[in-house]
Amino acid sequence: MSKFNSMLESKVMPIAGKMAGQRHLQALRDGIVLTMPLIIIGSVFLILSNLPIPGYNDLMAGIFGKEWATKMAYPVGATFDIMALLACFGIAYRLAEKYGVDALSAGAISLAAFLLATPYKVSFLPSGAKEAILVDGGIPTALMGSKGLFVAMIVAILSTEIYRWFIQKDIIIKMPDGVPPAVGKSFAALIPGFTVIAFIWILRLLVEQTHFGSLHNIVGELLGKPLGVLGGSLGGTLVAELVIMLMWSCGLHGANIVGGIMAPIWYGAMDENRIAFANHEALPNIFTQQFFDIWINIGGSGATLALVVAMILKARSQQMKQLGKLGIGPALFNINEPIIFGLPMVMNPMMLIPFIITPLVTVVATYIAMSTGLVAKPAGIAVPWTMPPIISGYLATGGKLSGAVMQAINIGISVCIYYPFFRMWDKQKFTEENGIQPAAEGVPSDTKKDIV
Repeated sequence: MSKFNSMLESKVMPIAGKMAGQRHLQALRDGIVLTMPLIIIGSVFLILSNLPIPGYNDLMAGIFGKEWATKMAYPVGATFDIMALLACFGIAYRLAEKYGVDALSAGAISLAAFLLATPYKVSFLPSGAKEAILVDGGIPTALMGSKGLFVAMIVAILSTEIYRWFIQKDIIIKMPDGVPPAVGKSFAALIPGFTVIAFIWILRLLVEQTHFGSLHNIVGELLGKPLGVLGGSLGGTLVAELVIMLMWSCGLHGANIVGGIMAPIWYGAMDENRIAFANHEALPNIFTQQFFDIWINIGGSGATLALVVAMILKARSQQMKQLGKLGIGPALFNINEPIIFGLPMVMNPMMLIPFIITPLVTVVATYIAMSTGLVAKPAGIAVPWTMPPIISGYLATGGKLSGAVMQAINIGISVCIYYPFFRMWDKQKFTEENGIQPAAEGVPSDTKKDIV
């Protein structure tokens, strides 16, 4: 145990600490989080258009007409199909904040650069015409959604790095002191903004001369496909989950750190499932963001709801009983910081073993159940990660009971893994609470209370 603890301190913690403090990873995580509220709102409309209730379709058709499902999909497209657009702005904004430069200007410039990197034809106004003519359908919404996430991330980071370099080197247009600050910041962004736009424009022209045709294609081929294979496979998923748990073992939020890298893959897979679900087609992906939020992290990272249940039902020590009572409320909403830092899990060799093993086992169990068709796959519905289990499993599969049943099975698996280790830990705490009594209290120093 001590060797394992020393390995965590000497090998894992320094690397994990550097990753947790890496500004670009933090910006990726925080920028993508910006998309979540709208995606959840869109998911509500997606659920409403596909409720598995007898007679529901006829009822909705009577209220909204025959095309009610299409009308219900309007908010879904308006939220899911701008995922990359929002992420691009959010990533640039957060990264600029960390550099201490004007975040709003950085976000606006990166947004323009992302649109410039996207292959579409602009509108033009012929002589004598009253309205502009839009060529080739305008901006492709598919590339504004999950398919454009990788390009959005790269453009946001690249444009912000160029922007902040000019600002920090003071290569800007300076306005007189009497000019309002907002106006001054706008003019300060002119030179770096022009440089970013010119750079992306030249890059686009060069890529268009290759067989790739666009920046989206080149990023998809060279980066998206290899990472997609990694994040969409059982082996790659187990590696990602192991890294998450090792970071948590050092007290770092592993899900946020690894999520900043894997989010484009898992959100892209979620969106593919969402489109298939809306069209009543077979769902193509198992590993999506909801796979982890709903079936693996039950009670939080490490599936610690099972541990809290064991505390409440089987704890003998007062410390574990009280911690179980305090932790059950947050655990039902998948918040487990009270357990991770209160037990503690962090740097605790005895409890880290089940903490790391449990999610790996449930990943394999859930994958087997979904790949064999025993359990429905995630339907691309962004159920909030704070949704209590059983309910969330039902909703995330689009109203399939098998999703809720799989959650119950995973809780049972987690209890079986945690319980032997919890018993040892609880016994240790019970012994400490009922151990050697101080001599000052008139009790012989070698006397112990009977341990029942």
